[in-house]
Amino acid sequence: MKILIIEDEPGIAKFIKQGLEEELYQIEISSDGISGLENAKNNYYDLILLDWMLPGITGLEVLTQLRKTNKEIPVIFLTAKDTVQDTVLGLKAGANDYIKKPFAFEELLERIKVQLRPKTSEDDKLIWGDIIIDRRAYQVFKNDKEIILTQKEFSLLEFLILNKGKVCTRTQIIQKVWDINFEYNTGVIDVFINALRNKLDLKESDNYIKTIRGIGYTARERE
Repeated sequence: MKILIIEDEPGIAKFIKQGLEEELYQIEISSDGISGLENAKNNYYDLILLDWMLPGITGLEVLTQLRKTNKEIPVIFLTAKDTVQDTVLGLKAGANDYIKKPFAFEELLERIKVQLRPKTSEDDKLIWGDIIIDRRAYQVFKNDKEIILTQKEFSLLEFLILNKGKVCTRTQIIQKVWDINFEYNTGVIDVFINALRNKLDLKESDNYIKTIRGIGYTARERE
């Protein structure tokens, strides 16, 4: 797998390059927007890691130009910009994911693996016993009856099912579902878990969404 890093900070670029090469990825680096865009257009890459603030032209401009000719290649923004407006702007321009600096290499690696995972039709649907989650249409069905969930309820259920059998800590849930730091009051998770149990008619005593006291929650396998 070949990855292009478009990043003007040498230390960050070197750090990412070394880590990804240890994972056996082939890495090339461009240190400004103009050369990065040229490389992205004229060479084959499986994925691009793109900084937002670049000399020459910005990462946003790079992505906008790239998407005119290549709509398929996964692009992950690496940026210190952290407002909702910036995130939305980047995603609308065609970014597949968005990771804020500073970040842990382990998280970046997992996000890369998600983007490079082979796309199949099964990815669009999650089946959990008699519950079906249509990830493309943002719909949930139980016994063929649609269950109306809010956006956050849907994202929480999706995260739990994608990690079924594993303990999802409160910190992980807040970071992945709410995309905010762990200092946030994680008590809000309890409210959404109870809403899911009620809407999906899952009794707490059945432990299908099991509370791990003081840690978080886990979704158990359902036949």
